Amino acid sequence: MIKGLSAQLAWARDAVVEARVVAADEVLVCGMGGSGISGDVAAAVNPGTRIGVVKDYRLPAWAASARPLVAVVTYSGATEESLSALAEARSLGLDVVSLSSSGPLGDEQGHLSVPGGLQPRAAFGYLAGGLLRLLHGAGVIADPRPGIEEAGGVVDLLCGADLDGPGAELAADLATALDGRIPLVYGSAGLSGVAAYRWKTQVNENAKTPAFAGVLPEVDHNELAGWRGSDQERRLAIVHLRDREEDPRVDRRFQLTKELSLPPTVGQVWSQGTEALARLFSLTTVGDLTSLFLAEGADVDPVEVEVLTRLKHRMQEDA
Repeated sequence: MIKGLSAQLAWARDAVVEARVVAADEVLVCGMGGSGISGDVAAAVNPGTRIGVVKDYRLPAWAASARPLVAVVTYSGATEESLSALAEARSLGLDVVSLSSSGPLGDEQGHLSVPGGLQPRAAFGYLAGGLLRLLHGAGVIADPRPGIEEAGGVVDLLCGADLDGPGAELAADLATALDGRIPLVYGSAGLSGVAAYRWKTQVNENAKTPAFAGVLPEVDHNELAGWRGSDQERRLAIVHLRDREEDPRVDRRFQLTKELSLPPTVGQVWSQGTEALARLFSLTTVGDLTSLFLAEGADVDPVEVEVLTRLKHRMQEDA
């Protein structure tokens, strides 16, 4: 599935997209989990566009007056939080576009149907690339296809023909260093921060282990003070995600944070590629592979998420 991300991005690059909306000044992307992170990606790689991400049942109150374009992303087409936000957007008369594997969600002004049959987190290329194409079709962002194409090439390079590429080698080393520890992944504000959160969620779902993410410089204003030398803290291990476009002052903060953090920093991953999307996917691909190797080391199935399914069913029973 991880190796298939490049094929997913190629699909998104070539998809036929139509959106019948008036170009908006800002966007709200509504989605949860593996679907919702596509909104975080869109915001990170389009810093010149106001893109907010809603991971809740309700739109923010200001949506009624600001009139943003609402983009609903739900891979299954049945995510209750996203459908609730969609209903509210319709009640407010907002322009709506959507992305799912189950066909159009209703009378929205633009929809992109992506191939189904995967866990949402494994459809990352379809969802992130598809959302960017949909937003471009709506006239909100510049053409993302060059970045999508480069991102696919970076994924192929890092994975290699049989998980023998440089990204897989680095991921295997990181998984060894993280074995028996709780990963704490630090990025910086922007795309490496989004990548850090993707690492956290992939380790949670694939390796079935706790993991946490932080973003510099914010970490240096609070979290750094929390290290007091307890045995519990020594079970943590830090990975730094770095991007060549990060603020030079953040580079110094990464260095000092490594020196002053009690948990050891066991590695850092530098982004690869030119376009922002390619650089982001280079970081997330190494994280996906690291989570896979952690799952193998723990002898757990990286695909099943039984507890999440059980919670969903309980929510449906209570409705």
